[in-house]
Order: sequence, then structure tokens, then C-alpha cells
Amino acid sequence: MKLELYNHNITTAIIKVAALLLVLFTNNSIYAQNNDRARTNIGLVYPLSSNYTNAPKDTNSFSLNLIAGVSAGEHGFSLAGLSNIVLGDATGLQLAGFYNHIGKSANDLMIAGFINTYKQGKGIAVAGFANIAHDSSGIQVAGFANITHNKSGTQVAGFLNTGGDVAVLQVSGFMNVAKKLKGTQVGFINIADSAGTQIGIVNIAKNNDKSIGISIDENQTTMLSFRSGGNRFYGIIGIGGNFKNTKEKYAYEAGLGVNIIREKAFSLKTELITSGLESFKGDEYFKSSSYLMPAFKITRSIEIFAGPSFNYVDTDNAEGRDIVKKYITSWTRNDGNDLYGLYFGYTAGVQFHF
Repeated sequence: MKLELYNHNITTAIIKVAALLLVLFTNNSIYAQNNDRARTNIGLVYPLSSNYTNAPKDTNSFSLNLIAGVSAGEHGFSLAGLSNIVLGDATGLQLAGFYNHIGKSANDLMIAGFINTYKQGKGIAVAGFANIAHDSSGIQVAGFANITHNKSGTQVAGFLNTGGDVAVLQVSGFMNVAKKLKGTQVGFINIADSAGTQIGIVNIAKNNDKSIGISIDENQTTMLSFRSGGNRFYGIIGIGGNFKNTKEKYAYEAGLGVNIIREKAFSLKTELITSGLESFKGDEYFKSSSYLMPAFKITRSIEIFAGPSFNYVDTDNAEGRDIVKKYITSWTRNDGNDLYGLYFGYTAGVQFHF
């Protein structure tokens, strides 16, 4: 008797809970008919949510989906374990573990573990891998790449930024690309049709200065170098060789330069360059140098330069230890095998501007 009563109570409770869920589901389905009013959507994955199959037509003020959610618009807060799919506009905060997609405008803040895609936006997009805007973007921050096809604001990426037709600020670990740069590019390689300020090792633009030069320093290291940049900042990259050494004889360099004074026939430059000599057998010779170089143009395209340098050297081989005879100060480690020193030197050369 007691067992029958217990089973009856359990059955009654299940029926009541099912009825309550049915009422809630029915109410949300009825409310979903009204697309003008923002609402709450809670679910697992479309269409298993409180907005059910009407979710693509609804604009929400709050969305919470364990896996993925779909909506016509979001004007508040949306959180999904995997992805938020918004077919129209989004404002507020869109937070997804993997992917945010906004079909039209994204105007406040999007954060995704992997990628954000949207048509246009004036807000901030942050992604672990990439942000892609098909028209224009506000601020984009990504671990790997930011891509905008038309107009971009500020882009910060670990590897690549492409700013479309117009870009304001691009900062990347490797490359920045834009058609018209109104502001600044900072990266290893910067490319633009027309550029504002480019700060990098290689800077390519139709309106900037480019030159190829040959130089020699106090250690008889001869370098063939490419310099590129604007009126103020430029980058340096080069390869060469050392005529004194028999093993550590393959040379390379990279650095940044600043035009302190730049007139038609005379300029005063300062450069910070890191260089090295290689045998490709494991030995090391690194040199960091600061140069102050007056330069004179003897023709419209040909320029000669020379000036003093202040150098720091770090080497672990015999040729590196012997290449400089007089140091300001020096010290050794590893039983005298590793040498570190500071000394004054010089450089001189000629370069062709094109």
C-alpha cells in the first residue's frame, strides 16, 4: 500500500514538473512572436533554447547558451561555450569560447577564444587567433591576425595586420599591410601604397625613401644593406662578410635609424643596429652598436656617410676575442672563453637612393 502511494506521489510530481515546463516553453514561444521586444534566451544549442525555433528572429538583452546560440540581434550580454551567431547587429558584450559571428554591426565588445567575424564595427574585437571584418573595424586585438577589407582603426596582432583601403594604427609582430596609411605602422615588415609613419626593419611605400648601400667598419666587416622608411624613421637590414676572419666570416645586421637632421644635401642620422658573425658551426659573435653618422649627397641619388660608433660585443670564440684590440672595458666568463666588452669604433660607406 505504501509502495503504491509512493509511486503515485512520484508520478504526480513528474506530471506537475512537465506541465510547468510546458507552460514556460509555451509562454516563451508566444513571446517570441513579438520581435520588437528584447528578451532573454537560455539554452543548450539552437534550437534547444527558450526561444526555440524563433531564436533567429529574436533580439535579446541576455543570452546564455551552453554550446551555441543563434539570434537576430544582441543588445546586452551574450555568453556561449562555443559560439554566438548573431544575424544582425550586436551591442554590449559578446563572449564565446571559440567563435563570435556578427552579421552586421558589432559596436561594443567581442571576445572569442579563437575568432571573431563581422561585417563592420566601431567597438573592440579580441580573439585568440584572428579578427575578420568584411567592411570596417574599430579596435582589433588578436594573437595571430587582424583582417579588415575596407577601413580599419587600431589593429594589434602577434603576426599580421591587413587594414584595407585606410588604416590608422597597426602594430604587429611581423607584418602590416594597408593601402592608405593615415597613422603609424609598427612591425618587422610594413607595406602601404602611401604611408604616414612606418617603424620597422623593412618599410615599403610609394612615398618613402629606399636605398641600397655598402659600408665597412673598424673590424673590416663589409655590409650590403637595404634602408627603407620615411622622413624621420627608417629600417636597416643587411648581409656581408669579414675579411679578417677565416671561420666567423659571414655577417648580418638589422636595426632602426632616425634622421635627426635632413636637408637636400646633408643629413645627420643615428642608428641602432644588432649584427653578428657566423661560421654556422655553433660559435657566437654578437654586436650591438649605436652610430652617429653625418651624410652628404654628392648627386641626387648617391650619398656618402661616415661616423663613430659605440659597441657592445658578446663572443665565445677565438676569432671574436681577437677581432678588437682595445676595449673601454671588458670581462670574461666560463674560464675566459666568453668575452663581453664595450669599445668605440666607426663606419663609412656609400648608398644609392631610389
